[in-house]
Amino acid sequence: MSKEQKRLKVIPLGGLEEIGKNITVFEYEDDIIIVDCGMSFPEDEMLGVDLVIPDISYLTKNKEKVRAIILTHGHEDHIGAIPYVLKDLNVPVYGTKLTLGLVKHKLDEHEMTSDAILYEIKSGDILNLGCFSVEIIRSTHSIADSVALAIHTPVGVVLHTSDFKIDFTPIEGEPMDLARIAELGRKGILLLLCDSTNVEREGYTMSEKTVGYTFESIFENARQRILVATFASNVHRVQQVINASVKFGRKVAICGRSMINVVSAAMDMGYLQIPDGVLIDIDDINKYAPEELAIITTGSQGEPMSALTRMAFSDHRKVEIVPGDLVIISANPIPGNEKLVSRVINELFKKGADVIYEALADIHVSGHACQEELKLIHCLAKPRFFVPVHGEYRHLKQHAILANSLGMPMENIFILSNGRVMELSPDKARVTGNVTSGNIMVDGLGVGDVGNIVLKDRKLLSQDGLLIIVISIDADSGNIVAGPDVISRGFVYVRESEDLMEEVKEKCRIALAKCDEKKKNNWDKKKIAIKETLRDFLYEKTKRKPMILPIIMEV
Repeated sequence: MSKEQKRLKVIPLGGLEEIGKNITVFEYEDDIIIVDCGMSFPEDEMLGVDLVIPDISYLTKNKEKVRAIILTHGHEDHIGAIPYVLKDLNVPVYGTKLTLGLVKHKLDEHEMTSDAILYEIKSGDILNLGCFSVEIIRSTHSIADSVALAIHTPVGVVLHTSDFKIDFTPIEGEPMDLARIAELGRKGILLLLCDSTNVEREGYTMSEKTVGYTFESIFENARQRILVATFASNVHRVQQVINASVKFGRKVAICGRSMINVVSAAMDMGYLQIPDGVLIDIDDINKYAPEELAIITTGSQGEPMSALTRMAFSDHRKVEIVPGDLVIISANPIPGNEKLVSRVINELFKKGADVIYEALADIHVSGHACQEELKLIHCLAKPRFFVPVHGEYRHLKQHAILANSLGMPMENIFILSNGRVMELSPDKARVTGNVTSGNIMVDGLGVGDVGNIVLKDRKLLSQDGLLIIVISIDADSGNIVAGPDVISRGFVYVRESEDLMEEVKEKCRIALAKCDEKKKNNWDKKKIAIKETLRDFLYEKTKRKPMILPIIMEV
């Protein structure tokens, strides 16, 4: 095969038509690199599921080709699946200092740190991985140490922005390296993959520093205890809360497991500057007057087990919300979390707290680029082809329209979905097929053992309940020795439905009697007969369809 016929494959296994679970595969002949390895939170119908990770069966089939995983930043939707993926793919992981610090915490929890191969990278580094040369470009986002990637391939340069915003006054470090992106654009970029999260918002995303001014204004005028809920990974936001606390003479306590882990890691690596004597243990908060104290906590998304939610519902062991407390929720609800956040805000108000959330003050700015910033990246990069990433389908579509408005032909814009394979040569791009992709659900210690059938059963149980029929039958004669006994869970309260339960028992006897002699010892046929008889009868009586579980014991 000639060089002209060889093509680069770009395969997103997550992160498209969804927010979260970001993972993209770049493949050229015998070399594969993976960009990011994220998780997402379960949707409402995923009852009991803890988190969702991408299906990497395509990578496990081609594991001998995989050269490395490169992480762009330390958010959960970009690093959360690392412990699960490394169990199947023992490959090097590259990330910036803070990103790897957060990854190490995850690997520690899974007792995998000693087996992982981790390499620290910084802006300006170039990684040679098989036929790929990956250039690390400084970026800005809502977490420190974020990077974009210029992937130099045999067919051309691919620019992957990952999550970003153009912040000219970042809290820590330097602004995004737009000059390098412009230089690459002048030389020629074959493909741009660009963040689409805020494509529907006009203008520019505000600088993170604007939140600091709001915090200072609030802290200056507050005479009560202040609790600030934000994302644990938003180290810049935590720094600004600490800065305001120091300026106005408050001690700071940290609450929430993930917040404690991130603050500890960020302090150890120099990403958080906290003067001596400012940080106190959460156990010591009662030693200080309310006006001398600030608490930084998790729970900005109303997560049921988070610290702020437990405080709101008087279920936290160490912090109790009291009348007069000032609670600042410094985050936007992630789509789907609006009800959870509203519920927590309502409970906080009922406790007598004052609550400030984004609708009332500028206490949050996004970490994602708005339209004018996206336009700037497109104009600097001048790519031949474009794939919008990181967003639901409507975001991807709007980003495609935006790129087209800047002069890119629609035939050069590809709206992909997870698992679709895009192939590129120096002058041509096309979608050629699919690979296996999807959701792997993590429930407790189980990975992938909960699928659609289990979820369907859980949904049925949650909606209409369960009815268990226990019958003892003589092994020789097939006659009923004991029962039927009926156990109802989540269907009806037995004591108040005694007549219905008696009818259920009678229907079971009739169903068994109808089974002919040949089926005398065919327990499966008898169970099916009971289920079918009761299903129709119960729906006629109650308009409900409980799960029916016949148990036949042979005596």
